[in-house]
Amino acid sequence: MALFLYITIAVLLGLVLYFAFRKQTSGLSNELKEIRKELTESREKNIESLQKQLEESGRIVRDVTGHIKDVTSQLEKVHADHQHVKDVKEQLGKLTDVLANPKQRGILGEYFLETLLKNVFQPNQYKLQYKFKDGQIVDAVIFIKDKIIPIDSKFSLENYNRIVSEKDPTRRDELEKLLKQDLKNRIEETAKYIRPSEGTMEFAFMFIPSEGIYYDLLINQVGAVKISTYDLIEYAFKEKHVIIVSPTSFYAYLQTVLQGLRALQIEESAKDILKRVDVLRRHLLNYNDFLAKLGAHLGTTVNIYNRAYKEFAKLDKDTARLTEGKEKIEPLEIERPRNIEE
Repeated sequence: MALFLYITIAVLLGLVLYFAFRKQTSGLSNELKEIRKELTESREKNIESLQKQLEESGRIVRDVTGHIKDVTSQLEKVHADHQHVKDVKEQLGKLTDVLANPKQRGILGEYFLETLLKNVFQPNQYKLQYKFKDGQIVDAVIFIKDKIIPIDSKFSLENYNRIVSEKDPTRRDELEKLLKQDLKNRIEETAKYIRPSEGTMEFAFMFIPSEGIYYDLLINQVGAVKISTYDLIEYAFKEKHVIIVSPTSFYAYLQTVLQGLRALQIEESAKDILKRVDVLRRHLLNYNDFLAKLGAHLGTTVNIYNRAYKEFAKLDKDTARLTEGKEKIEPLEIERPRNIEE
């Protein structure tokens, strides 16, 4: 009896423990489901957030890459510009070396002069390095009919540059006098090529291949320094018959000379046409004389013909009388040619 009771109690305890464990397991399963659901939702949110972050990172990377390309392109351009500046600097250095050497500076001025002449005239209308009878050579001449215009290139630069850089007023005044003397010497050198006895015009061009120096001469100023140079221009033109020109003003003078050459060519052509017309007129007059003589001869011939025909008609009359027949020939006269002048 006691054993049965123990067994019954054990069974009841087992059932109680079973149901209690089952209930606990069911609750734990629900909790696991909730946890799994929360984990799934959290994972999906994290994945979505991660995708957005990756997309944003990709956009940032693309923007950065674009900026890097732009910066690289700008750096390449800066490098190219820097190289260009270096090249220009080297060329300016070479030009400075050329301008510092009087001989090379003279060659450069002659080159500018030759370029201007080539752009305006035909090769037979000018000549470089023209030699006079005494052996002196002028840089160029322009041929106008049987006259020539001498052109000499001058480039006084040493004292000009010294005035620009000089700060001492006393020294600057001294340099001003030297510059004016340089220009006066160049004017007188150019004037030596005015030789009417050798076919030159009564004037010559003094070509200054620097617009800056020429402009300063016109405004009486070298850089920021006021100097008196306009009297030199008057001295050159009035006393030495030398016209000082720069590349721009010389081009305008050359255009005027070119128009004069064209006018001379037209004049020569007109003279040639008049000569030919005069020859044609003489030919026409000679032809008229021949026609007049021919007309006179024809008139004489017609008169003789008409007279002969009348005499022949008389023979016909005489024959008709002898034969007692009718006259068969009637005098046929032709008109003499009219005078051509009629």
